[in-house]
Amino acid sequence: MADWDANSDQLEANLSRLSSDIRQDAIDRAPLTVDTARAWHQTMMSGLAPDKPEYVGRYRGELGLEGLGVQIGNHYGVVSTRVAVELKSFEETLQRAMLVLDELIEPGQIPSTDELDAVIELCAWVHSEWVRIHPFANGNGRTARLWANAIAIRYGVPAFVRVRPRPGGDYAKIADAAMTGSWQAAIPMFRRMYDEAVCQ
Repeated sequence: MADWDANSDQLEANLSRLSSDIRQDAIDRAPLTVDTARAWHQTMMSGLAPDKPEYVGRYRGELGLEGLGVQIGNHYGVVSTRVAVELKSFEETLQRAMLVLDELIEPGQIPSTDELDAVIELCAWVHSEWVRIHPFANGNGRTARLWANAIAIRYGVPAFVRVRPRPGGDYAKIADAAMTGSWQAAIPMFRRMYDEAVCQ
């Protein structure tokens, strides 16, 4: 089996399947919760060889993953004892934002300029907040990019964030800023990624 973090045909197949499932769920306006992301993680890692199988689909701080820390560059993800609380807050904030956008943007409707700005801003927030929390032992960046695309498609916007390989340019700086809670720094880059995607 391929390593869970290496490029492989299996990982590519898993991500392709996930993209298809996410597209259908987004079109159907299916609920988006932290349990949704847990299922994404399980699908993403299917058939791969993780360092520890118990990491797949499980959040840091859960039984067996207590005290599990993650470090990205000079920054640490939220301490494992706070992951559940942070995910609850993440989900509540996301649900409130989606409730507003669900009412503003009907399924199948093309968003107005202002609505598009709101969607891109929510994509930037959901991505950055997931990166900041870093709830999984591995695969958080990919999951954060899946979150952004799920939000985009839900509101009639093309999936514009490349899941794998990781986006280039200023993406590493955006992820670094996200680790410190500075999610607004992602908005201009997400706008550029959107512009590039729709111009292709």
